[in-house]
Amino acid sequence: MALTLRVCSSPLICRATLATGDNGRNHHANDAAFIRRAADLAEMSAGVTSPHPNFGCVIATSSGKVTGEGYLYAQGTKPAEALAVEAAGESCRGSTAYLNMEPGDCHGDHTAVSALVQAGIGRVVVGIRHPLKHLRGSAIRELRSHGIEVSVLGEDFQSKVLEEARKSCLLVNAPLIHRACSRVPFSVLKYAMTLDGKIAASSGHAAWISSKLSRTRVFELRGRSDAVIVGGNTVRQDDPRLTARHGHGHTPTRIVMTQSLDLPEKANLWDVSEVSTIVATQRGARKSFQKYLASKGVEVVEFDMLNPREVMEYFHLRGYLSILWECGGTLAASAISSGVIHKVVAFVAPKIIGGRQAPSPVGDLGMVEMTQALNLINVCYEQVGPDMLVSGFLQPIPDLLPVIPSEDATFEIDPSVNPFESSIIFFYKTWDLYGSFSNFSPHPIRMPYGEENDDYRTWSSVEHYYQASKFVGVENPLAHDCVENIRTARSPEEAALIGRSKQRQQPELVREDWEDVKIEVMYMALKCKFSTYPHLKSMLLSTAGSVLVEASPHDLFWGGGRDGEGLNYLGRLLMQLRSEYISESSVSAENASLA
Repeated sequence: MALTLRVCSSPLICRATLATGDNGRNHHANDAAFIRRAADLAEMSAGVTSPHPNFGCVIATSSGKVTGEGYLYAQGTKPAEALAVEAAGESCRGSTAYLNMEPGDCHGDHTAVSALVQAGIGRVVVGIRHPLKHLRGSAIRELRSHGIEVSVLGEDFQSKVLEEARKSCLLVNAPLIHRACSRVPFSVLKYAMTLDGKIAASSGHAAWISSKLSRTRVFELRGRSDAVIVGGNTVRQDDPRLTARHGHGHTPTRIVMTQSLDLPEKANLWDVSEVSTIVATQRGARKSFQKYLASKGVEVVEFDMLNPREVMEYFHLRGYLSILWECGGTLAASAISSGVIHKVVAFVAPKIIGGRQAPSPVGDLGMVEMTQALNLINVCYEQVGPDMLVSGFLQPIPDLLPVIPSEDATFEIDPSVNPFESSIIFFYKTWDLYGSFSNFSPHPIRMPYGEENDDYRTWSSVEHYYQASKFVGVENPLAHDCVENIRTARSPEEAALIGRSKQRQQPELVREDWEDVKIEVMYMALKCKFSTYPHLKSMLLSTAGSVLVEASPHDLFWGGGRDGEGLNYLGRLLMQLRSEYISESSVSAENASLA
């Protein structure tokens, strides 16, 4: 991999060279080994944390004994650092914490840093600084302000072993780093081919080229992606489902790219009962079929010029972090030529099928000499059953100097907003400055359970409480079970999946007055959260005079929608709560002056 290691010209290099004896080498070798372990832990959360980074933490004593480990299970759950501290207990005092990436809590929420400080950690080793500009370096400064020694790999001493450890940290968060530095999601092209380079027979038959073990790996790849994309030919010939089938609760969105919209009326992708499907097509294509797809619940997005670059820039604005391409050779060639493919994953089966007309995984790229061939970097080889898995990057992971969209670019999400009329504050993703405003933020609340309001329970997030409230008071054991499953869900995303699926599949379990009370339920949960956590209340009050917009492009009720067509009820409720707090402060000030 073509990684750039910046050489420091400061005296730190000279200071570090004093530790180049056997003890120094062992010290850095230990740091590298524990950082690689932290990266391995972070890898376990790939897919379920999106759009958050993958975080892992290892705590080790001065003798090198690991006493605690943790990784971010999913968005809205406890930070990896807090989990590792809980596991290590009292042994944290004076120990070293190894982090694959600098902590990047939502603005105003320092849970990860506080966990390390309060546990008495004496030293922190960070694999890489946070790639997002407004978070980069802030946690490191905070840790150092508390007297904790902080080392960042490669910044005060350089060696091959440290470079390899740093590389593992870049790889585990490659999607976030690529997205932070470009205007397209991180894209992986996946295909399976025979030993003679065919992805199907001349007849088009393609099941199955690779082994069952390889197909299981494909399901894992899907589960690590926000979306899976195919072309119209794949839909017509293979009728795929594009599910993850791995049981982790995360299923990627299915995307179909088709210029003509010449698609069958019956297809597995039109079943959106469990996961959504988006069709990207040329503007004006088959309007009647577009209406048909809409009636099935399939979203159709029209483009003036349908090409991979335009489509990926669009999904970048919609917040997608990583996309898996499982398309045919023609679309694959177009995507590579457009520069939107970052990595290639190829399963090579020990089979020969031949055939002059048999399709290959990548169509014509216009190359006529081998010197024009695209070379993969950081290539890996792995045997999977009888197949060989070859993977590598078409584009190097960028250096960690991200280009964050300007405020003007943010308004592309909602063109109807005029930034000159009032200040607009968007919140939605982890890198938003006000990301902790989200109902998915990891802030537990205590709220009453049941109609009597005398049984208080702790809910892991506002979303947990909101989803469970759909089924409270319904005299049905299945409704009670659903409430408990939601309450114990390990992440807000899983709580939402349980609540939404049950509401859709068994509407009789939902309380009859839900549509009338759901806004009030959300408001009371938000009020509890902001009243429980003073720093959140202060942050909300600091936004006085600004319009708050929950910028989810997918949610047309609680969010702002793709083009500002959403109702933004979450933003409205937060502004209502802010007004309530301001009014209370005014009354208190007036009473104080009278006294």
